[in-house]
Amino acid sequence: QVQLVESGGGLVQAGGSLRLSCAASVSTFRINAIGWYRQAPGNQRELVATITNDDSTNYADSVKGRFTISRDNAKNTVYLQMNSLKPEDTAVYYCKAIRVVAGTTFASWGQGTQVTVSS
Repeated sequence: QVQLVESGGGLVQAGGSLRLSCAASVSTFRINAIGWYRQAPGNQRELVATITNDDSTNYADSVKGRFTISRDNAKNTVYLQMNSLKPEDTAVYYCKAIRVVAGTTFASWGQGTQVTVSS
């Protein structure tokens, strides 16, 4: 089981920036994909961005051009750089790791970090 620890959340004004970190307990080379998700009160958890172990990325339409996902394999960490933040970006942000081992898929979640964007 991969342990994930998110950090970097906080309170920021609209238009500001934050960088979230997701530190993994295993080498990120051993993780097939890591994604950032978010969940606002009363809403379902939604995908924000993903990055695979060949550095392919994917973004939700709502964050394209504002958020950037990246990975630092030397630090076993995946980042989410969030720029031009909007109040609607307010949510708890979670990272999720997907590993495929011998044909079996394993998913792990972090505990989440709160992002609050004030107007």
